[in-house]
Amino acid sequence: MKKSLHPIVCSCIVTLLLFSSSVAGAFTIPERLVFNISWSGIKAGTATQEVSREGESLRMVSTARSAAWLSAFFMVDDRIESLMGKGSAELPLGLPASYTEKVHEGPTRRHKVVNFHHRQQQAAIEDLLGKTRTTIPVTPITYDSLSCFYYARMQKMEPGTSFYVDVFDGKRLHNTQVKVVRRETVETDLGEFRTVLIMPILKTEGIFSKTGDIHIWLTDDERRIPVKMRSKVKIGSITATLMGGSYWPEKK
Repeated sequence: MKKSLHPIVCSCIVTLLLFSSSVAGAFTIPERLVFNISWSGIKAGTATQEVSREGESLRMVSTARSAAWLSAFFMVDDRIESLMGKGSAELPLGLPASYTEKVHEGPTRRHKVVNFHHRQQQAAIEDLLGKTRTTIPVTPITYDSLSCFYYARMQKMEPGTSFYVDVFDGKRLHNTQVKVVRRETVETDLGEFRTVLIMPILKTEGIFSKTGDIHIWLTDDERRIPVKMRSKVKIGSITATLMGGSYWPEKK
């Protein structure tokens, strides 16, 4: 299976209104979400998405691991991290200070670190496997492939509208459109949720995959918890479904 599991989750898979010492917008901190990953109805792995506070910064961590049967011929073991700078009234989430991805997907391996210099509008990329360093221009407000998901969760979601975000995926900068499609009721093993369906229209690697249509169902409340994410692949589809974590939504 050539499709990466990680993008769907973590889509696939990224908010903030201070309940205790959170930021502003849609989720509590710390937050830990655990997802079951299935490929055309067959369990293919698990993934986690976490955010925690480190002083005045936020650390976001996304991991994905393949199930034993899949690992026998296509190992997936991914870890992506984003460390955010201090937030402000204008940007409560802050901006990414650094982004690290360590990816093992079958024969594919990547290990790179991106340091953002927002005032200089630059991203410095170090490829730890290829032993190369490059610098790419970015915009003053640019997110990485993980923090953009949390940024998306903070936006106003009115069906029929769109919002945009500049995303640097470790290679290129993309101005990404996210469509707010409709409200739906979704049934999961955790129960029934009132959700809002969004579709990112982008061509990046990372939290939003560049292959196939991505559908993401977020709870239709101020927390915007991702309860389900789905992407088409060449054969079938990959689905990430919320199965637990350290934060449990109130019963709907």
